[in-house]
Amino acid sequence: MNRAARAFWLDRPGEGRIRDVDLPAPAGDEVLVRSLFSGVSRGTETLVFRGGVPESQHAAMRAPFQEGDFPAPLKYGYLNVGVVEEGPERLAGRTVFCLYPHQTRYVVPADAVTVVPDTVPAGRAVLAGTVETAVNALWDAAPLIGDRIAVVGGGMVGSSVAALLARFPGVSVQLVDADPARAKIARALGVDFALPADAEGGRDLVVHASATEQGLARSLELLAAEGTVIELSWYGDRKVSLPLGEAFHSRRLVIRSSQVGTVSPRRAGRSYADRLALALDLLADPALDALVTGESAFDELPDLLPKLASGELPALCHRIRYEDTE
Repeated sequence: MNRAARAFWLDRPGEGRIRDVDLPAPAGDEVLVRSLFSGVSRGTETLVFRGGVPESQHAAMRAPFQEGDFPAPLKYGYLNVGVVEEGPERLAGRTVFCLYPHQTRYVVPADAVTVVPDTVPAGRAVLAGTVETAVNALWDAAPLIGDRIAVVGGGMVGSSVAALLARFPGVSVQLVDADPARAKIARALGVDFALPADAEGGRDLVVHASATEQGLARSLELLAAEGTVIELSWYGDRKVSLPLGEAFHSRRLVIRSSQVGTVSPRRAGRSYADRLALALDLLADPALDALVTGESAFDELPDLLPKLASGELPALCHRIRYEDTE
């Protein structure tokens, strides 16, 4: 069995390369996975690439199978889909999702992989980690039938939230983004679109995912009295100012954070495994293919990530394929 592997490492902020890796033989409770696809989120992962994780968050921001420490050198990533080449009989030959970095093959505990349902193509399954974040956000938000909802920020996470909200009965959903090109994404997901200046107010709930203070301020403006903003953005090492004067108190507005590192307390009894399995089931919807906005070969990662981090290459989820890495 071929146990040679290669992995993408961030050598220093803004610069990475592919390294050879020696893999151990898997133990009886481990699996050897051959990668089919991985995903790059232009949010968290590009922030890591540019070295923007504040020291106070180094422990909280560790990926499950990260090697090395922030800011660098390190191996980082968490959207990987592959095939089990060695492992327990129940998993052998199955397509699985794992919170693993960009690497051609890897060995992990068997309970670290989740089987991808037959209804979900492997290439779409790279979205599982982001849809899991959206699931947790909606558990925190607890939208009600008939709610008027805005999602501010049409990136990977915001669009995932909008896609799930589109399935709620009687809910009015508007995706708000400063990039008019995101209107195409909104149409594919089955929700309305607006530029920030044109967004409809009187929202019962706003989910904010633009990672800008302007977006958060606009989210507050869009709320109806006693409405809630669910804050999904993570700002890394940036300071954010908020307009908490004016009518913030008189209108009794709420800002609540949501973060995927903890299962929403509103879903007591649900485990991390339950949440990820649900996210994978939801990916049976082909509309979510709209969130994959580009694809490159694994060997292109050293040149690709600087372009994603700078915005030269616009993307939601950029998919990495491994078919030519033998």
